[in-house]
Amino acid sequence: MQTEEGYSHALGNRQVQMIAIGGAIGVGLFLGAGGRLHAAGPALVLSYAVAGLAAFFVMRALGELVLYRPTSGSFVEYAADFVGPWAAFASGWMYWVNWAFTGIAELTAISIYVSMWAPQFPRWLTALIALAFVLTVNLLSVRLFGELEFWFALLKVLAICAFLVIGLVLVIFGLDLGGNSAGIANLTAHDGFFPNGFPVVLMSLQSVIFAYSSIEVVGIAAGETKDPRKVMPKAINSVIWRIAFFYVGSVLLLGMVLPWTAYGPDQSPFVTVFAALGAPWAADAMNLVVITAAMSSCNSGLYSTGRILRAMARKGEAPAFAGQLSSRHVPYGGILITATVFVAGVVLYYFVPERAFNIATAIASLGVVTTWGTLVFCQIRLRRAAERGLLERPPFRMPGSPYTGWLTLGFLALVVLLMPFADADQRIAFFCIPLLVVVIVAGWRIVGSRRHVEAPELPKVPGVPGVPVD
Repeated sequence: MQTEEGYSHALGNRQVQMIAIGGAIGVGLFLGAGGRLHAAGPALVLSYAVAGLAAFFVMRALGELVLYRPTSGSFVEYAADFVGPWAAFASGWMYWVNWAFTGIAELTAISIYVSMWAPQFPRWLTALIALAFVLTVNLLSVRLFGELEFWFALLKVLAICAFLVIGLVLVIFGLDLGGNSAGIANLTAHDGFFPNGFPVVLMSLQSVIFAYSSIEVVGIAAGETKDPRKVMPKAINSVIWRIAFFYVGSVLLLGMVLPWTAYGPDQSPFVTVFAALGAPWAADAMNLVVITAAMSSCNSGLYSTGRILRAMARKGEAPAFAGQLSSRHVPYGGILITATVFVAGVVLYYFVPERAFNIATAIASLGVVTTWGTLVFCQIRLRRAAERGLLERPPFRMPGSPYTGWLTLGFLALVVLLMPFADADQRIAFFCIPLLVVVIVAGWRIVGSRRHVEAPELPKVPGVPGVPVD
């Protein structure tokens, strides 16, 4: 059976649930948490908690939108429905920017992980091999993507659960790890809970937001899901408690198991813990897991951008090649466009290996903030239209709307405003904002001139011709 967009209902409940988990556990936790702990200290857990709360409201906003109209175009379609075609164009391309640079970061992470076993092997070549693998998977079939993501996610969950159990045992019994005793005292020892001050914790919000990126992939999967109105609420709710359990819980335990000074940006903090246990095989096993985590995220990036670019291409807002669909119902055009940028990222890594990851994650975060903001704002518009009797809100709703929506938007704006006051890599990303705006505005003008029509003054509610949202 095919959707109106030409896709097949190839993803079942089991796979969608695991796609939700895979989106909620990525390289931002497995690699990035080490460098952030080293910079901010134990207080980093506060950043994860606050950003996690924002992620909760974003996911519930997404859930309400998905139940209103399941589509693989996701927030691009919702932006067109509730804001206007220009918003769909801008948010779609910013989402692509997010995943283009996220993929670069993931490939960079894979090469760092593999270098633990093969330090002499060229890292750029490792990244290229990893890209070839996930590209092949995405081009073959949706079912293969879902199955691979299921096993990737299962491995990640088992590894995190193993760490949480072992970490709790270490903390409860105060066991020794390489000369350091695990315990709650590590949260306040070594210059206190805020060893480098509270401002550093605030500055970490951008990188923490990146750690939560891709949780929205489950919404894109709605268009290829059997019975989405039954499956999606469960999948979205599961992401929320996993954020609290896996992210906040893991960072808190990392801060208690070892002093924050033991972690660094060049190794996964989980590998650091298992190496300190004196069990090389455990460190190797965890290193394998973090490699699959990065592969999983890169896999999801190709999947989601392929669908988003195709949705835009069908409206003339992306190259026509992006709209191509294979006989296996795979949007290979959009996937190949994103893969080309991933290759450019491998070149970037070849020239600046020590900064490629941080620059990529900082620029990707701009796309994350735009995507999240779009989802929340669209939910606010959906609610407003429902109050006017123009449509019916689904029963799965965002709690506390519209106040929680506006607070979430304010938080996302704060994350962006803090970027120029952080490190040099975040400043590069912040000063890219005017360039991105100019490119998107120019692109929208080109699209408009091709259509030979003017943008409507007010967006219309889908299914209610001629009735504006405002």
